[in-house]
Amino acid sequence: MALKLFKPTTPGLRGKAIVDTSALSKVAPCKALTHGKKRISSRDTKGRISVRRRGGGHKRRYRIIDFKREKVNIEAVVKTVEYDPNRSAFIALVAYKDGEKRYHLATENMREGQVIISGDEVRSVEGNTLSLSKINIGSFIHNIEMMPGRGGQMVRSAGSAAKLLGRDGKYATVELPSGEVRKILSTCRASVGVVSNKDKKNEKSGKAGRGRWFGRRPKVRGVVMNPVDHPMGGGEGRSSGGRHPCSPTGVPSKGFKTRSVRKWTSKFIVRSRKTKRR
Repeated sequence: MALKLFKPTTPGLRGKAIVDTSALSKVAPCKALTHGKKRISSRDTKGRISVRRRGGGHKRRYRIIDFKREKVNIEAVVKTVEYDPNRSAFIALVAYKDGEKRYHLATENMREGQVIISGDEVRSVEGNTLSLSKINIGSFIHNIEMMPGRGGQMVRSAGSAAKLLGRDGKYATVELPSGEVRKILSTCRASVGVVSNKDKKNEKSGKAGRGRWFGRRPKVRGVVMNPVDHPMGGGEGRSSGGRHPCSPTGVPSKGFKTRSVRKWTSKFIVRSRKTKRR
């Protein structure tokens, strides 16, 4: 979908660019597949802020997404492609032949009336879900499992896709959107295609008020705070705080590695995302 531009009749519309959702379904979401969602206040059980700059926003209903796609060898027809306020990608309401309805992540070219299916003996085409051992080499995939049966955990945001590079023994080699090359069990499943709403990254809100609708509160720099509020606060005039950039708890924010060197999944990483590609 293309971006929707606006005439600068107000300051908030000057430079505003959002994804054109006119082609999406306007019907209400399937009530049986939604439930109420508590607003994000970012406070812990004691009422203290645990995540900064979150709160407020429009009321939402959570859409239950089927990331497992465990209904195998049963065809499903795409009924609608809808907007989901809880994620960057669009979602598709599908109806299986046995009458059950579920929400799936929509792919870039998914349309109403399209037939999709899950299983190891189905075609490796966009929208279908197969084991990595059955998907064609070089295909773009998303909603990838990290352990068999757990459901898709990787590559689920708007416009993202991983690439299946090859297979060696019981492992498949996958290049993730970050550039990391990783080994995943071939028995893990993934969906074929690119996630929808690829123009999401090109959006421009135009005004801070639109961010408040999404639950984003104002951001205040640490150097303008008092010493009691931030390690970089205090000082006379425009001072840098006397410390390297860090979080309110003192964790460095530039160049500090947070991934444990002893993490057991490191053995599955063939090439780190930090490695420069030629």
